[in-house]
Amino acid sequence: MPDTPVFVLHLYDRALLNRAALKAVGYSKETPDPAGGEIVRDSHGNPTGMLIAKPNAMILYATLAKGPKLPLDLQVNSTRQFMRELNRLGLTSAIDAGGGFQNYPEDYEIIEQLHAKDQMTVRIAYNLFTQRPKQELEDFERWTDMLKPGQGTDFYRANGAGEMLVFSAADFEDFLQPRPDLPQGMEDELERVVRHLVEHRWPFRLHATYDESISRMLDVFEKVNRDIPFNGLHWFFDHAETITERNIERVKALGGGIAVQHRMAFQGEYFVDRYGKEAVKHTPPVAKMLALDVPVGLGTDATRVASYNPWTALYWLVSGRTVGGMAMYDDANRLPRDVALELWTAGSARFSSEQGKKGRLAAGQLADLVVLSKDYFSVAEEEIKGIESVLTVVDGKVVYAAGHFSPLAPPPIPVLPEWSPVVKVRAITVPLRRRRLKSAPWCRCTSAAVAVASTAISMILRVSRRFRSLTSRPSGACWAAPALPFDT
Repeated sequence: MPDTPVFVLHLYDRALLNRAALKAVGYSKETPDPAGGEIVRDSHGNPTGMLIAKPNAMILYATLAKGPKLPLDLQVNSTRQFMRELNRLGLTSAIDAGGGFQNYPEDYEIIEQLHAKDQMTVRIAYNLFTQRPKQELEDFERWTDMLKPGQGTDFYRANGAGEMLVFSAADFEDFLQPRPDLPQGMEDELERVVRHLVEHRWPFRLHATYDESISRMLDVFEKVNRDIPFNGLHWFFDHAETITERNIERVKALGGGIAVQHRMAFQGEYFVDRYGKEAVKHTPPVAKMLALDVPVGLGTDATRVASYNPWTALYWLVSGRTVGGMAMYDDANRLPRDVALELWTAGSARFSSEQGKKGRLAAGQLADLVVLSKDYFSVAEEEIKGIESVLTVVDGKVVYAAGHFSPLAPPPIPVLPEWSPVVKVRAITVPLRRRRLKSAPWCRCTSAAVAVASTAISMILRVSRRFRSLTSRPSGACWAAPALPFDT
């Protein structure tokens, strides 16, 4: 289909567009390179279809946002399809860390509609991500007037601010490029926003890859805390791959946490090429965070820069390997299976201020649970990646069922439009779904509150309103279909 725009994303490093996509987004010989990005050109100056972030990912955000849009009914269908896909993997909850070109409330219309119609099968706690460089404080002043943290229901609720608080504090994790130095004016801009959030008791999260960035951000937080004490206000860093022990201690002193995602599972080789094998052994230093008693949550950073599959993330922390098989961590930074699962479930519930409500099978907690296809605690490490759910229950209702539980499955959601490649992908893999699935002997994977930056849910919103599809391949996104493949 040469007339179909196709956009393929590789991490936050580069993207490939076909001719139809270049036409759809309006890139031509006359289009200038944006700040922090490059439109690769041929000898005649025409775009080749390759976009490179150097290292600012805004060129990738902006190009995605220019893609063709689906009609509203297909946006709804696409979003429901993706929720069903997350249910298939055993996900019942997610934290939305926002994302580029996801403005509130305009771009939340589809999720609002599904919530109003009781059609959500994944619980969402959403953070608000500033969309306007140099006008970030205005964004948050507007939003703190509109919303209160916790506003909503157990299915759909406001969670706070972030992961982008100010654009000057963004240190993108492109390990193919040198570490970026944040601009000198970052501290003043960040301080104004953080002061406003603390004054209004708004929980916040902040994207931070490098320890050098984290040091400067903590300087700001400590300054604000001296004037307006945080006093138990929930806040945390996302990612923190190269954070040092000293800065972990500073996070703890301010009552913060760290939400860890499996970006290194996809970028470990690139990190080693630039920084060496010794440095990667504690990137991120999850075991040290736990030893210092800092709250830690585990997630995926899906879907633009990593897979939304939780089992890939669990495999990464348990095995210490990348998806390409490279060993990164020694035993000191690998986690036991029960600890890794605890971070994913009860641990991550803290990051949506829902501790005690989700994450465990216990009286008084939400009626969310999954039965798994294999016993996570006994299968070989490599088999962890292939685990999925055979029964997913949210709010006491079956939202996904397979194998022995198939009679309990909800009706299939028709794929729209009918020409979508997803129809063919699903048809090809149906025989695989009919294999004899047995449930694991028991399951502790409940109410997975996914503490993720740019989470699976942020892309639920993106997929629902953009003409695109994501594949199960690592760290990729593409247009060309309105919904996601069912099988990976």
